[in-house]
Amino acid sequence: MEGVETGQLIGGFWTSTERRFSVINPYRREVVAEVCQAGPDEVHAVLAAASPPGQTPYERSEVLLRVRDRIAARDQDIIRVMVAESGFTVKDASGEVTRCLQTLTLCAEEAKRLAGDVVPFSGAPGGANRLGWTRLEPLGIVVAITPFNSPLNTVAHKVGPAFAAGNAVVLKPAEKTPLTAAMLCAAFVEAGAPAGSISLLQGKGSELGPALLDDPRPAFYAFTGSTAVGRKIHAGAGLRKTQMELGSIAATIVLSDADLDLAATAAAGASFRKAGQVCTSIQLLIVERSIEGAFTERYLERVAALSTGDPSDPDTDVGPVISPEAADRITSWVDKAVASGARALTGAGRQETLLAPTVLAGVDHTMDVACREIFGPVTCVVGVADVDEAIDRVNATPYGLATGVFTNDIDRAQTCSERLDVGSVHINQTCSSRIDLMPYGGFKDSGFGHEGPHYAIREMTREKLVSFTFH
Repeated sequence: MEGVETGQLIGGFWTSTERRFSVINPYRREVVAEVCQAGPDEVHAVLAAASPPGQTPYERSEVLLRVRDRIAARDQDIIRVMVAESGFTVKDASGEVTRCLQTLTLCAEEAKRLAGDVVPFSGAPGGANRLGWTRLEPLGIVVAITPFNSPLNTVAHKVGPAFAAGNAVVLKPAEKTPLTAAMLCAAFVEAGAPAGSISLLQGKGSELGPALLDDPRPAFYAFTGSTAVGRKIHAGAGLRKTQMELGSIAATIVLSDADLDLAATAAAGASFRKAGQVCTSIQLLIVERSIEGAFTERYLERVAALSTGDPSDPDTDVGPVISPEAADRITSWVDKAVASGARALTGAGRQETLLAPTVLAGVDHTMDVACREIFGPVTCVVGVADVDEAIDRVNATPYGLATGVFTNDIDRAQTCSERLDVGSVHINQTCSSRIDLMPYGGFKDSGFGHEGPHYAIREMTREKLVSFTFH
């Protein structure tokens, strides 16, 4: 694609390889670009050239602000590229850019206030003549492995904090969406990031991942993707630090005292943004039975108003899923659920990779659509007797990323916040609610560690104690 680098970024220079892989537009099924395929030799070269920026926190902050300004200046180009390679709608791609600008700003601010703590030695016996403090130091090389479903902002959430903390970053983006990540890396080069502080490897994770793990030089692996792959990375990292943002069966609970119009409007957007290809998209919409009919009617009205079609049309709300294989899997799960007794309240239609927003009722907890992460435009409405059953239904999944709860009862809200076994509980917001400055991470099979610049930067450093005895 014109104006986008398609090679590897090694030691501050863009390089090419003979092997190529195709980037396919999910909607039109056309080749968007041919991108250079890295292999073990490129992994070795990148890690040999990777070098921490060696700048002061202020200088790193200024680089990050210049990166932000370059992203803002090219926003329309980035949106065009993102729509082409991911199939996201213009609305979703625009949201990615807006959030990325905020993420980079936060990283720049945090770089300037990265500091340790004063240790109160005088509070211990014999400590009257000692001073102490901790230093937060960069780890060295951070490997960031990112997914297709957030090709700009999730990349910024890995690369930005790592650079702000003073590390060298080696980025391996999803092979289905390599171009947007390349544009972010190009912005770092243009902004004056020192050579080797930002590197880019393009290609398949199954080939590059083992080479990145087998090399002893990386000190930290930041990964967003499936739980199965996350387990392999975590095991291969050994004693090195990792940050794992993994799978989810995200739920939103609607209780009988909730504002049903507010909940229905929020849930419709959170169910089908990016065609449901978000780890916090609503897969389980858990509703108290006393208001299930009234809520579902409102919810279906709002789902029916969503426009499905060409993602390049600014009026489209729901675009295609990432590939025909993904569409096949999602469709097969829905068909199997309906054959087993579930009811399709809306949707269940398909045109190639374009799937109609689908709402199912009458699902059993053993059905794939209810017990495995579907990662598509499918939501299951699940009726429950009360708040206790709703909490138990969420906690029964192997995952624990985020849950939304709609209620106007402070006691029930508090009960949910205490008993839900998830990393984030959002009262009167959906499970998909996220502000980029907040800590973002999960429990159980959803992983560990946090995104959010303030929190991620500290995970990407090591803490050293310094004590000073005076007489």
